[in-house]
Amino acid sequence: MEKLLASIERERFESGAGKYAAYLQTPEGRLRLDLACANLQEFLPPATSGLRALDIGGGTGAIAVHLAQLGIHVTVLDSSQPMLSRAETSAQEAAVTDRIALVHGDAAEIAELLPGSFDLILCHNILEYVDAPCVVLRGAVRMLRDSSSIISILVRNQAGEVLKAAIKDGDLDASERNLTADSAHESLYGGPVRLFSAESIHAMLEEASLAAVAERGVRVLSDYLPEKISRTDEYERVLELERKLGSRPDVAAVARYMHVIAHLTPATKDTE
Repeated sequence: MEKLLASIERERFESGAGKYAAYLQTPEGRLRLDLACANLQEFLPPATSGLRALDIGGGTGAIAVHLAQLGIHVTVLDSSQPMLSRAETSAQEAAVTDRIALVHGDAAEIAELLPGSFDLILCHNILEYVDAPCVVLRGAVRMLRDSSSIISILVRNQAGEVLKAAIKDGDLDASERNLTADSAHESLYGGPVRLFSAESIHAMLEEASLAAVAERGVRVLSDYLPEKISRTDEYERVLELERKLGSRPDVAAVARYMHVIAHLTPATKDTE
């Protein structure tokens, strides 16, 4: 599976840059982005100006621009030059180029590529595609500035793929396989994508000396709305409902994505 995932990663971050940018304009893409930003903003300090953030696998720079508009200085790390070119254009259009730095490189080589430390680190939809997600996460943790710094992790939820296969695709065989599968079919680019369960995420956090501050579900039901409900015309209502559902553990558990906000464990803080 690792070699297949690496191949899909290259497709996503190289020739798939345009396809990914177009996806972010769809209701599904907008919701994933807007919900993650809304969740994250709950845990940012009141005064964000001057904070330093690192967006690992930041792609087209959508979240980086959002953070830069809050006064945060953002470094976008991505292995795809086409993605970074789009991020540069987005920064120019938003007039925030002075607060966004673009770095071309691999997520597994953070320490070698980036000096200094960060108040906020994002790992959004990157751990599904890298060869060794634990290595990337541990590398990110070493870049946290101090015990007040936070790391934001957004990953594909195994339980969400169970429902998606049954409800959206009508594929009961795939739904049953996804109950225990390590990967599922990725519809945007084709091929496999790594899945995470609540147990596997918590195990990764523990291994990386992280403790969850909050857990949210992203896109609980929006993917399954009937055609009579326009996700474009009713976008704001859907967004607000998704925010309420995503904060409820009983329904967030089956969301398409898991969003975890974490910081260093108390034991780690004591050794600083």
